[in-house]
Amino acid sequence: MISQLTITVLSDNVVREPDLLGEWGWSVWIEADQHRILFDTGAGRVLEHNARHLHVPVETAEAIILSHGHYDHTGGLVAALSRDQRPELWVHPAAFEPKFSRRENAPARAIGLPGLNPEGARMRARQVHWTTTPAEVRPGIWLTGEIPRRNTFEDVGGPFFLDEACRRPDPLVDDQALCIETAHGLVVVLGCCHAGVVNTLEHIRQLRPGAPMRALIGGMHLVRATPERMERTLQALAAFDPQLIVPSHCTGWGPTTELAQRFPGRVQESAVGKRFSFGS
Repeated sequence: MISQLTITVLSDNVVREPDLLGEWGWSVWIEADQHRILFDTGAGRVLEHNARHLHVPVETAEAIILSHGHYDHTGGLVAALSRDQRPELWVHPAAFEPKFSRRENAPARAIGLPGLNPEGARMRARQVHWTTTPAEVRPGIWLTGEIPRRNTFEDVGGPFFLDEACRRPDPLVDDQALCIETAHGLVVVLGCCHAGVVNTLEHIRQLRPGAPMRALIGGMHLVRATPERMERTLQALAAFDPQLIVPSHCTGWGPTTELAQRFPGRVQESAVGKRFSFGS
């Protein structure tokens, strides 16, 4: 169990401070007791700049965790691994597969992990942990591994494919989330929730039965959610009863507003530089 936890947003779509930079991306710095972990690396344009201005020592990361293989979460990976202190890398093997997004009246766009293949990752990282199943990164810090898709109202959130011709849909089996055990409940850090936020939380509940939900932080990919999906998501979240919800990145402005209306006083804005602390 983690006694002291601080999560700092290094990359996100929203920025409120004049010396910081925003981008379409997501990355957070996690300080959990003596452990320092980089969760996702953004699109690669702002990570180093924001870390420097926020006095976040990303060069001391002992582990880098990737939520999935899209560029807006992995663009800074090569730079983050090119350090004297070689961190461990925790990633699903499918994160390195080619990934594409279909566009109307335009060629498909490559959106996969840039500039690195599995062999390159093995050469740069101290050790690569392939997370197809739940894994304990550090005591009290867990990765979900692959998330079962149990309900019928959630999908991957967009036209994602494994080939440029867009004939092979990408099931995004590499999507995973981080679960941190604190004295007051679980703090869940999301990437994009391509598996669905409800599927993700149901999987975590099976892994940690009976544990209360302290906080939910990250992207929920509700930007394209149908009214039915949104309503069923809100109902499910009410049952999980998170005390803090921080929608970020791909959640969408409309869904974020709906979350704030349904959970008054519990929703906080995510922006570059925001820090969220959880003590014992």
